[in-house]
Amino acid sequence: MGSNAFDCPLRNSEEELCRSGQELNKRFEQTGSVDISAMVDSDEQFEAGPLQETQKRETISGNKAGDLQGKQKQETNSGLQPSVQDIFESKKLNATSFPQQGLGRCTPVGSHRHPPIDDDDNATIYRSITEKKTPRHELKLDKLSEHEKKKLISGLVKIQNDGTVDVDLAKTAPNSVEGGTSFYLNDTSLESSNKLIPRLKIAILVAGTRGDVQPFLAIAKRLQEFGHHVRLATHANFKSFVRSAGVEFYPLGGDPRILAGYMIKNKGFIPSTPGDIALPLKQIKAVIESFLPACTEPDMETGVPFRAQAIIANPPAYGHVHVAEALGVPIHIFSTMPSTPTYELPNPYARVPQAGYWLSYIVVDLLIWWATKGYINDLRKRKLKLPPISYFSIYNGSIYHLPTVYMWSPHLVPKPRDWGPLVDVVGYCFLNLGSKYKPREEFNEWIQKGTKPIYIGFGSMLLEYPKETTDIIMEALKATGQRGIIVRGWGDLGHFTELPDTVFLLEDCPHDWLFPQCAAVVHHGGAGTTAAGLKAGCPTTIVPFFGDQFFWGDQIHKRGLGPAPTPIAKLSVESLSNAIRFMLQPEVKSQAMELAKLIEKEDGVGAAVDAFHRHLPRELPLPTAASLDEDKHPDHLQWFLIQLQKWFCLPCGV
Repeated sequence: MGSNAFDCPLRNSEEELCRSGQELNKRFEQTGSVDISAMVDSDEQFEAGPLQETQKRETISGNKAGDLQGKQKQETNSGLQPSVQDIFESKKLNATSFPQQGLGRCTPVGSHRHPPIDDDDNATIYRSITEKKTPRHELKLDKLSEHEKKKLISGLVKIQNDGTVDVDLAKTAPNSVEGGTSFYLNDTSLESSNKLIPRLKIAILVAGTRGDVQPFLAIAKRLQEFGHHVRLATHANFKSFVRSAGVEFYPLGGDPRILAGYMIKNKGFIPSTPGDIALPLKQIKAVIESFLPACTEPDMETGVPFRAQAIIANPPAYGHVHVAEALGVPIHIFSTMPSTPTYELPNPYARVPQAGYWLSYIVVDLLIWWATKGYINDLRKRKLKLPPISYFSIYNGSIYHLPTVYMWSPHLVPKPRDWGPLVDVVGYCFLNLGSKYKPREEFNEWIQKGTKPIYIGFGSMLLEYPKETTDIIMEALKATGQRGIIVRGWGDLGHFTELPDTVFLLEDCPHDWLFPQCAAVVHHGGAGTTAAGLKAGCPTTIVPFFGDQFFWGDQIHKRGLGPAPTPIAKLSVESLSNAIRFMLQPEVKSQAMELAKLIEKEDGVGAAVDAFHRHLPRELPLPTAASLDEDKHPDHLQWFLIQLQKWFCLPCGV
């Protein structure tokens, strides 16, 4: 990075976070929770120093952006269409222009698997000249500084010692599914029956573990069947996994093992103690830095040129929307856990009653934004040549306005009634690795010679005490008289003094082959592992470590498919023995088989690809997220700020 002017503020912010973390750790040990207003105070010190000059540059950039918008408006009104090269030059992105295919010269997409595809790589891109603009809703909160707005939020939120977010609803207006208002953006894409698409170069950006990568690999393969050139960009740990499936790979930065260890320690991204925040930020910075080359650089092995014309990304790939903005290409969010605000489901990282479900998404999003905004704005200014942004001033920091695909079965968790047409719940997306798996003869013989075993494994989760956890598993299997398959995983299970004949230790095995051989499954509750167990008709016990694993554990229990989740920190011989007995009840097995039949009829991969095609915009480049603020109806964030204005600002006359 050399002597880049933006290096010092970022380093200062990390150091400041660490220093403030040490001070807050003492308070945390005494109270068991952290008031984020202390973090806000620390953030104010950072912003008041090195970023004062940056804020001046932001104002200048904003003025230039306004001049550019005026120029583009004149061009639009006169019938002149700006080219992709003009767009790149206007943003001063240090990259060569590239051909994109206009959606006006395309071929129809329907429900069939292989529609005819347009091979024209030089189709013209058109912009709509009929879209009406209305003034953005002016808020009194716009007059407040970002720090003052943070103070308002900090009065509502505390981070608990289990890593979850607690929202004080006594300071908010309660809402419910019946009494609340639904807020969603209209889908401006064409219906699939009339939609025309070209062959596209598609970059899929995935940050996370192997379980996060696997469903995207299934989607990448299906997109290739439609003639698209697909690149899956994820961590270097999964290079062979991606390439073995016949999909182009590009490495992202960051080590998923380090991130997984942090998430397990802190029960999620939000730190249990503020001093821990520097570790994930360094890893996340490495991920963010790699997004632009992942979308623009040639294949690292073949040298074949690549420049994304559309992006698919999962929510933890922070920075994806900003790269899409710079490239002027559409972006679609694909996720295995809910991240769109709703009154019907809580954010998996929050702990709130139903009245706070919708608000929990905004709060968690804000906390993550405050932690990552330094790196995001550095990316925008230094690499993307875009102006810096504030979450409160424009909507670019959020993904709520983007087409979103959720990859779980609607038979397990139906689509909430307040999610609009831009959101699809498509079903589980399976890669189906089991068809090629050949088990060792020793393992095959062991399975055949006895009753169906209990599967126990925690996948990519790291264990603080692997030997003690192994002992608990062995004692529970003995107490219930069950055979067991233990998968070592990243947690290094399987420290035995003596391995009995009733237990088999595996290093790895495809779940879609293994789970049908099992009577029930015990695992960490990753979305992919949960899906595989349900598809196999297995009663399920979830031992969550963090995040959405608790959410899936709750959903399993609500449907009668398994016992209530037992967090890894509370796992004992008694709790695991009781869970095994619960799963072996005939009525639980019956419930699991009923759901399995419904899942078997789903084609999540096909529905996900159909949703991607359906939500492609009418024209490229995609309008920036900022233009959505000009819609005649308030979006999620504006509505939230209006409520804050009512709750906090009116009494003081701001």
